[in-house]
Amino acid sequence: MQDPRHIQIKDYNYDLPDERIAKFPLAERDSSKLLIYNKGEVSEDVFTSLPKYLPQNSLMVFNNTRVIQARLHFRKDTGSMIEIFCLEPSSPIDYQQNFASKEGCTWICLIGNLKRWKQGVLSRKVTVCGKEVTFTAEKGEEHHGGSHYVSFTWDDDDVSFAEILDAVGELPIPPYLNRKTEESDKRTYQTVYSKIKGSVAAPTAGLHFTERVLKAIDEAGITREELTLHVGAGTFKPVKSDEIEGHEMHSEYIVVKRQTIQRLLEHDGRAIAVGTTSVRTLESLYYIGVKLQGNPDLSEDELHIDQWMPYDYAKGEEIPVMQALGNIDAYMEKNELDALHTSTQIIIAPGYDYKIVRMMVTNFHQPQSTLLLLVSAFVNGDWHKIYNYALDHDFRFLSYGDSSLLIP
Repeated sequence: MQDPRHIQIKDYNYDLPDERIAKFPLAERDSSKLLIYNKGEVSEDVFTSLPKYLPQNSLMVFNNTRVIQARLHFRKDTGSMIEIFCLEPSSPIDYQQNFASKEGCTWICLIGNLKRWKQGVLSRKVTVCGKEVTFTAEKGEEHHGGSHYVSFTWDDDDVSFAEILDAVGELPIPPYLNRKTEESDKRTYQTVYSKIKGSVAAPTAGLHFTERVLKAIDEAGITREELTLHVGAGTFKPVKSDEIEGHEMHSEYIVVKRQTIQRLLEHDGRAIAVGTTSVRTLESLYYIGVKLQGNPDLSEDELHIDQWMPYDYAKGEEIPVMQALGNIDAYMEKNELDALHTSTQIIIAPGYDYKIVRMMVTNFHQPQSTLLLLVSAFVNGDWHKIYNYALDHDFRFLSYGDSSLLIP
């Protein structure tokens, strides 16, 4: 596999006028435009037509993560407003246990107006489930990349942290929308199949799907499976280094059920991925299977996929996809696991050799982003043709924009 470390990010730039960024979604999710890139040929359709482009008996994989209301606001006695943006749980580290916590939990957070919060405990009265609760936040030590540990406590052990977020948190829409979160975003910035709370950004390729499109996919004889990758704020982190070697990918928590591994095995290790988060999870599975080759006693934490693993491991270690997936299935059977819980930091860039994903549904991404690198790797460098077509034919860009189906 070609090593992409010295790719110049400036080669993945394009002019994106602000008016081409969709600030709000369309009234009907599935009426968005659909660009089809099929082996070098570009055409367009409407999203409701997606099922007719998908091969029968194929497997389509969705990310069922749900965006949490991760922004919290506290006002200091001095009047300064402090914003706390919850990124990922620290204690308990398990998402579901953390959300179920009563009286206290700790998160890794970004802090807005940090210079105004040197020390001390922030406190506010909040109404949760019809009851007044005193909710406090205490800043701990710095974690990484400007984030900090923040401990939250509240004085009612009948109230969970999930209920507090639902009551007083704000949904974090992408910064490039340049507007405040509106009440409608609570509905439109979630996929219709979102289930597992934990993301701070939506897996936006999924925003186009409606119940009628999902029904049409089922009727077309396509198997649907779900996995979970909780999208971190790093998804919006720009590449600031000239070469991508200098860019550190964010680590994201993934959950894949054993049933999904078995479905992949039934479909010859091939899948249609909905969104770049599903892509990164599916491709990480291959490398998890590689790690397990000859090392079946690793812990789930040790199955974490580092950013550069696909490019670093020796050629001789490459194994067939079905063998890699079989290793995971055997590992889960041995350890009596219904689901695999681990994390990935994988970067997919030109030079990457896709193992599992054969077709991809995705939106149009920011210039000079790691997501654009992922797309370029998938279409063998032909991203200019796709993006020029979208710009020339009035496609809407980014999270609330239009969609594409990529078939390399």
